[in-house]
Amino acid sequence: MKQRAVWSAVLVAALALAGCGSATDTRSSPGGADGKLVVWDWKSGEATAGAYLQKAKADFAKKHPNVTVEFVAQPFEQYYTLLGTAIQAGKGPDVILFNGGGQIRDRADALLPLDEYVAEDRQRLAGWEAFSKDGKTYAGPVTLQGHPIYYNRTLYEKAGLDPANPAKTWPEFVANCATLTKQTGAKCLALGNKEGFGIQFFLSAFGTGVFTPQEQDDWIAGKRDWNSPHVKRIFALWKETQDAKLNSDGANSTAMFNDSFAIFQSAKAAHVIGLMSDIGHWKDFSEFVTAEKLGVMQAPVVVPGATPNLPYDGGIGYGVAKWTKDPKVAADLVRSLTSTDALKSFYADAGAIASDTTIDVSQGGPAVATIVADLKAGKPALHVALSSKTLELMGRLSQRLLSGSITVDEAVKQLAASDQAG
Repeated sequence: MKQRAVWSAVLVAALALAGCGSATDTRSSPGGADGKLVVWDWKSGEATAGAYLQKAKADFAKKHPNVTVEFVAQPFEQYYTLLGTAIQAGKGPDVILFNGGGQIRDRADALLPLDEYVAEDRQRLAGWEAFSKDGKTYAGPVTLQGHPIYYNRTLYEKAGLDPANPAKTWPEFVANCATLTKQTGAKCLALGNKEGFGIQFFLSAFGTGVFTPQEQDDWIAGKRDWNSPHVKRIFALWKETQDAKLNSDGANSTAMFNDSFAIFQSAKAAHVIGLMSDIGHWKDFSEFVTAEKLGVMQAPVVVPGATPNLPYDGGIGYGVAKWTKDPKVAADLVRSLTSTDALKSFYADAGAIASDTTIDVSQGGPAVATIVADLKAGKPALHVALSSKTLELMGRLSQRLLSGSITVDEAVKQLAASDQAG
């Protein structure tokens, strides 16, 4: 391992290249009296997060009036690279924003378990599992992240389809897609897979129409049988949607954020696998697809015995670096960032489905009501159970599946090896 001084120089250089501005001093400061906490995220520079952060900071100031908090917004494209450099240097921000799943689990060794600090929040907040590893919790969930299949009710009406009754089986779905394209010219699915993210959403959303409930539970628990016909069926389905021209054109050259969502918003595609957090979701779409015209459906049944459900987990959450000087004070900031008043603002301004189950979302429209109702029977998203390394490989292989340069059997074999390697 390289010396700490070398890593510090690398960190400063990386931040300078990233043009992070306020990130010129990322050293952890004592979180006690007259101390300072540094927070890294990719949200604090966004206007929709302004009121949320103000309320969180006000809540924290009541508990620790002599501790200042500095938020450093990093560019998301470089976020985990910069964070990796900080982790190897052994110093950096005190509090860190993470995506749930592999991104935080792969870095759990650099974080402090928060269980003793967040016990009072357990019942109020949902989504803890996505920020946990080996029975320990490493972040407080801010949002719930799921993958609803949104559809455009106006296009359904124009095609002569009943917008209140989307397809329940895969054959019905394919038939509806043919009708939609014939009558409206719209593609069936808006897909962006330039970054390899499209397959993650597809696996989690449409996989619930392939797996039995037990297969879902086993997959999430780490008991994954990659040789199962049902696993191969999901990846075959991914290829079939492309071969049948259900996808929007140029999926492998289309960025998910935000080009694929723009295709859906512009009514050039009737469906999109979207999000529940603060982008690619119901409120994001509302400028062009009003709340009354936005539908949400579960995956059509592909294999008899499957029970489609809403795939969701904790979306984003804040953790505490193990090098922070005062873990309790840093954990108090995490609790303020997940307080009810702060999360109410995040929901109201950004449209994120917050982790706080006590927040009233009844005014959000039919799509939000459907999503929240489906949370009761929902299960963790299938792709979140995989490591970031396996997800990266899956992204590359998914592009080759769409282009026809690899077979399903070959792709699944490589994914099995990566998953089993850990």
